[in-house]
Amino acid sequence: MTENTPDEPEAAELVRPYVITRGRDLPAEDQFSLITLVTTASDQRQRPTRLSPEEQQVLDLCSGGYLSVAEIAGHTKLPLGVLKILLSSLAEGGYLTTRSPVPRAHLADAQLLQEVLDGLHARFG
Repeated sequence: MTENTPDEPEAAELVRPYVITRGRDLPAEDQFSLITLVTTASDQRQRPTRLSPEEQQVLDLCSGGYLSVAEIAGHTKLPLGVLKILLSSLAEGGYLTTRSPVPRAHLADAQLLQEVLDGLHARFG
C-alpha cells in the first residue's frame, strides 16, 4: 500500500481540463480579458440546479460582486483557458453579467496644457 507524499497531487486535482469544460472551445479572444469584470446575474431564480463543481464555485465567488477574470482564476486555481470556457458558458446561459474594461483615456494635448498654465501664470502671477 502506498501513501501520498506531500509532493504528489490528490486524485481530485487530476481531473483533465477537457472533462471540466465538457469539450467546449475557447470563447472569442476579446470576450474575456484578464481585467473583464464578472458578477452573477441579478435574477437568482434562474440559477441552474445542475452545475459542475467548478461552475458552482465560479457562481459562488461572483455572487458577492464584481471580480476580474484574473481574480477568479486565482481563487479557483483553474487554468485561464478552462476558466474562460466556463465563464463563457455561464454568461451565454444568462447566469453571469460581464462588464468590459474601461477603454484607455486619451492623453491631453501637451501644448494645450502649457497654454492653460501660461494663462494662469499671466492672470494670477
